[in-house]
Amino acid sequence: MNRKTMALPAIAALLASALAGCGGSDEPGGDSRAIVVGTTDSFELTGESPAPFDPALAYEAGSWNVLRNTFQTLMALPRSGGEPVPEAAYRCGFSDTQNESYRCKLRSGLKFANGHALTAADVKFSIERTLKIKNPNGPVSLLANIDAVETPGDRDVVFHLKSPDATFPHKLATPAAAIVDSQAYDGGRLRNGYDVDGSGPYILETKAKGGRLVSATFTRNPHYKGELEPKNDKVEMRFFPDADAMEKSLKGGGIDLMTRTMAPDQIARIEREGSEDIELVEMPGQEIRYLAFDTKDGTAGRKAVRQAIAQVVDRQALVRDVYERTAEPLYSIVPTSVGSHLNSFFNKYGEPDAAKARKILDAAGVGTPVPLTLTYTTDHYGSATAKEFAALKKQLNDSGLFRVTVKGEPWKTFRPAQSHQEYPVYGMGWFPDFPDADNFIAPFFGEDNFLGSPYRNSTVAKLIPQTRRQAQRTAAAEGFQRAQDIVAEDVPVLPLWQGKQYVAARDDVTGVEWALNSSSVLQLWELGRAAGS
Repeated sequence: MNRKTMALPAIAALLASALAGCGGSDEPGGDSRAIVVGTTDSFELTGESPAPFDPALAYEAGSWNVLRNTFQTLMALPRSGGEPVPEAAYRCGFSDTQNESYRCKLRSGLKFANGHALTAADVKFSIERTLKIKNPNGPVSLLANIDAVETPGDRDVVFHLKSPDATFPHKLATPAAAIVDSQAYDGGRLRNGYDVDGSGPYILETKAKGGRLVSATFTRNPHYKGELEPKNDKVEMRFFPDADAMEKSLKGGGIDLMTRTMAPDQIARIEREGSEDIELVEMPGQEIRYLAFDTKDGTAGRKAVRQAIAQVVDRQALVRDVYERTAEPLYSIVPTSVGSHLNSFFNKYGEPDAAKARKILDAAGVGTPVPLTLTYTTDHYGSATAKEFAALKKQLNDSGLFRVTVKGEPWKTFRPAQSHQEYPVYGMGWFPDFPDADNFIAPFFGEDNFLGSPYRNSTVAKLIPQTRRQAQRTAAAEGFQRAQDIVAEDVPVLPLWQGKQYVAARDDVTGVEWALNSSSVLQLWELGRAAGS
């Protein structure tokens, strides 16, 4: 078995040649068999999540993977990353020098999968709907800077922003700006169930049992007109209770590809054992994991406690002992692969040191051992999460400064409780909406932050709009780096590690190198079968 480590822009030409050599592998319809993708993601209808695939609610990697394959957005990220390009739009751009007015013209003849015409009125409806619903667990923060949406014609949309924002094209490329059918969605409330009415490359058919999704089939949408070129006619997504069951199905031929979420020891084993039929592909990624704190909690709300935790936690040990080096230590909320990254936490705290942590607590008059409960989700970020929190507990308790207990909760319980700040310390992951430092600062520390965190810093609040004024993103580096230093000082969150991305696939599947982009988007349209397989 070959393991490939891919830097996507660098392999574009090589991959294009390889695919061309596969005969009909790039042509849709050449093989009627569905490509079957395995995942450990799970979806269940609850009071907090009555419609997991409604763009006004969906704001996590698993549901966004469904939305990106079934809805269109005005803009889209190219397969290898970089600046957004028009998708449902024919062209888009700022119409002023201040980055406050953004104008798009739609492609002609757009239709939803149900046959309804897609016009500028649907775009306006979709944006205003998400802003009106303003679900606290949804992606409304990405659109909050929109002041008004105008539709001067059936194909023309103009966005007027409250303040300049050079990152706005990136936000229009996220499912937060997915275009829904105004004839099929209520403008003031969420849908119920798993139904999707979009205009993306695939039509979605789902089956559920007891509110839990049991199957999802993506069939090529004959009405689709956009930037993407699907390499297949059908993809089936199968849901597994854990990574081991998913791997067993891959090796037995039940599925063709698996990705979210593979366990670290599983990745190491697949690479070590090797197989002529299965290929493991490693790709760069920007997923991060971190601890978050309720800064109003009686204990975790004390800055000295948070700083002492930052001084004790050993990231190197975590990625070595828990993640078998499938992740890298992270010393900032902004990952190393994103411009403006600064190792702020290492610069302030250096190597783990219990003696320094004790001095921090003593200076603040905090008695030890400090009692803390760390909460994590048992079924959302992979099986290694429990082991990770056991390791964090041991590190903190071994310092003699803390008395830590850990608690695991299923995602359907964890997410609403977390958003209501019911946990003093909890573990979260972040898959970026777009590859810019703004997306690792604003969603965490802005007024409508997705964590529901009470933490506020007036300097960071001023830096966010200032950095958005910079059309040349390198010019925003100083502001972003200052924000990172403030976060390291205040520790409202504690970054732990940055992940790599892995896909394991049977050797007759093509396009595996493009299955995930740097933002962890599952690009089903890139998958195909080798000719003659």
